[in-house]
Amino acid sequence: MIDFHSHLVYDVDDGSETIENSINVLKKAQKAGFTKIFLTPHYMPDYYEIPKEEIGQRIEKLKKSCIEEEIDIELYQANEIYITNHMVELLQENKASTMNHSRYVLFELPMNEKPQNLLEVIYQLLDQGKIPIIAHPERYTYIQKDPNKLIDLIEQGVLFQANYGSIIGQYGKKIQKTVKLLLQNNFIHFLGTDVHKNGYIYEQMDMIEKKLRKIISKEKIEELTTKNPQKVINNKEIEIDIPIKIKQGFFQKFFS
Repeated sequence: MIDFHSHLVYDVDDGSETIENSINVLKKAQKAGFTKIFLTPHYMPDYYEIPKEEIGQRIEKLKKSCIEEEIDIELYQANEIYITNHMVELLQENKASTMNHSRYVLFELPMNEKPQNLLEVIYQLLDQGKIPIIAHPERYTYIQKDPNKLIDLIEQGVLFQANYGSIIGQYGKKIQKTVKLLLQNNFIHFLGTDVHKNGYIYEQMDMIEKKLRKIISKEKIEELTTKNPQKVINNKEIEIDIPIKIKQGFFQKFFS
């Protein structure tokens, strides 16, 4: 499996605080069956602004420590960028990173209020040949109210990554119901742990996989956990299943 979203670069955001902490969590990741991990520290203007080069230096140290500790996991540089009108400039100026230097860009939105500049940012990225990936849509309150809002974005070329923790209710029942609905109706293209410093989610992977198998097929799980992330690593095109529109009355009843 390939973890598409993590905060294990040490001392750069609200994730791992030390390289020792990162190594301890990576040991849990290996035990859980992960062989590759995207390291996606936050890049948030005026808050988390560690430059791409400095992140890369930390990752190289982490890779050396993995060899010393016999941790057989490949690490890939990226960022989870907080939405900004200047995202293209951040990438062009090497302040923030795409996913493994590919055309794929992971970014997040505000949790409780739909950003007015979302379409503008998406158009800017697409115009530059980038492929936008929005992190954990199930956690946004405005998506919980109407998941069908994602369909137009998917049709424009936006992809979505859900969190493993959402599947077992880590963020609450409403988010758990939302992610199930998104998975069942082809709204999700990648899965990631969004792990920070405790590694708890890696210890829950057996339970998560059991629940996943009740929601989507074995082939779909393979696609979201391995095939699609590998295509991002290789900067290849991803073929997606057409999202299925959720009937209005159904999801209103679903969230009542």
